[in-house]
Amino acid sequence: GCILQSVQEAAAGEDLLFPLSLAAEGSCTIGGNLATNAGGTQVLRYGNARELCLGLEVVTATGEIWDGLTGLRKDNTGYDLRDLFIGSEGTLGVITGATLKLHPRPAARMTAFAALPTLDAAVQLLQAAQARLGAGLTGFELMSEFSLALVRKHFPQLAQPLPPAAWTVLLEQSDNESEAHARALFEALLEGELEAGTISDAAVAESLEQSRAMWHLRESIPLAQVEEGLNIKHDISLPVSRIPAFVASTDAALTRSFAGVRLVNFGHLGDGNLHYNVQAPPGVANTQFLSDNEAAVNALVYDAVTAHGGSISAEHGVGALKREELALRKPAVAMEMMRAIKRALDPAGLMNPGRML
Repeated sequence: GCILQSVQEAAAGEDLLFPLSLAAEGSCTIGGNLATNAGGTQVLRYGNARELCLGLEVVTATGEIWDGLTGLRKDNTGYDLRDLFIGSEGTLGVITGATLKLHPRPAARMTAFAALPTLDAAVQLLQAAQARLGAGLTGFELMSEFSLALVRKHFPQLAQPLPPAAWTVLLEQSDNESEAHARALFEALLEGELEAGTISDAAVAESLEQSRAMWHLRESIPLAQVEEGLNIKHDISLPVSRIPAFVASTDAALTRSFAGVRLVNFGHLGDGNLHYNVQAPPGVANTQFLSDNEAAVNALVYDAVTAHGGSISAEHGVGALKREELALRKPAVAMEMMRAIKRALDPAGLMNPGRML
C-alpha cells in the first residue's frame, strides 16, 4: 500500500499539502487510514481522513471491483458508498485506490506552547484562538503535567520550553498571507490571553527547528508511556465544553476506586478527542494491575463518557478489543442497521471477521 508520508512528500513536491498527519505517518498506509477514518493532529482544520477523500476503488466481498474514483465533490445519485467504506475497518471490502483532496501549502506556520492553570482555561483559550485565527488554527493539542513529566523522565534530552504547569497546550496557526501576518495575529492572541489571565506563560517557536521540537515533545508522550510500562488506554471523544467536567469527575472517581493510579491525559482538545490513559500506581506491577483492574477501569471511564454525551472511540476504531463494548453502548437500532449492511455486502462473513461486529 501507499505510505502516508509518501503522499505528503508527493504533495509537497507540487507545493501542495496533504494535511493528514499522524505519529505513524512513516509506516501507516492510505488504505488503512481510510479504513479506520484516521484522525491525527490537524482534524480541527482539515477533518478526518473521510474529509480528505473524494473517491475510492474497492474490491468487494464477492470479488467485484467498484470504481468510485471520479473525485466529484457533488454526486447525489444514491447512497454515498464512499463514506460507507471509509471507517468500516475492512469489514465490507478492501480499499485498493483513492482520490485524495489536496490543499494549498500555507505561506507560514506559527507554533507555540502555552501554560494554563485549569482545563476550563484551556477551553477558553481554544475559543479565543478560534475567534481570532479562524480557519488558520490548525492545531490545538492538550497535555497534562503528568504526561509531560513522563517525557522529562524518559527523554531528558528533550528540552521543554516552559516550566511545569497543570496543563500545557500546543497551538499551531497556518497562514496563507505571510509570516509577518501570521506572527502579528499569533502574538496578539497570546498577549491578550496573558493579560486576561487565561494563560500564565507562553513560548513561540522562532524557527522551523524549534517548531519541530515542540511537536516532538507532544508526539513523545505515547513513547514515554511505553517506557513507563503497560497502561489502560482510552481513545475517547466528548463535546469540548464538557471535557473539564468529565476530567474532574472521572479523575476523582478513578483515584477513589483505584488508590494511587496515575492519569495520563493528552490529546486533540480542538476536536474533542482525549487520550485518557490510566497508569498503575508506583511500585505496582503494570501487568498485574491491568489483569486485576482493566475491566473495572474501562467500565468506569466508558460510563462517564456516555454520561457526558461522548464516544468510546474517537479515532482508533473498534477492532476486536472494543467490539463487545460497542454492542453494549451503541443504540440497538444503529447496531442492527450496521449488521444489515454487513449481511448485504458480505453474506459469507469473509471480510476482516471478528472485527467491529
